Amino acid sequence: MVLLQPDPFLNELTAMFESSTEKGSVWVTLKRSSLKSKVQRNKMKTSGEPIDYRCLIRATNGKKTISTSVGAKDHQRFQASYATILKAHMTALKKRERKDRKKAAEVDKKDENSKKKSKNI
Repeated sequence: MVLLQPDPFLNELTAMFESSTEKGSVWVTLKRSSLKSKVQRNKMKTSGEPIDYRCLIRATNGKKTISTSVGAKDHQRFQASYATILKAHMTALKKRERKDRKKAAEVDKKDENSKKKSKNI
């Protein structure tokens, strides 16, 4: 796994999305991290030093994994760029089939009536 700077990460993420347009998926995970080991964090807590938490972002397409770490100062700019990339590459999603509430209620009533009739026979 390669820890990239935010801008190269976004470029690689765009390349991953473009390579998986026909077939494949891209998984992106975000989590809070201090990028320090548990022992180092415990030493910082006992000495009273503040722990600088960052956002660790990982992306994988199953073959290649990339990651970056974003601080609180750069978070707004990164999030805006990330959202633009997601909007541009989520064109392969299927539309959700929505049922009309009135039609669904009528179908349910018809099904109940047909079940009652079959029980009476």
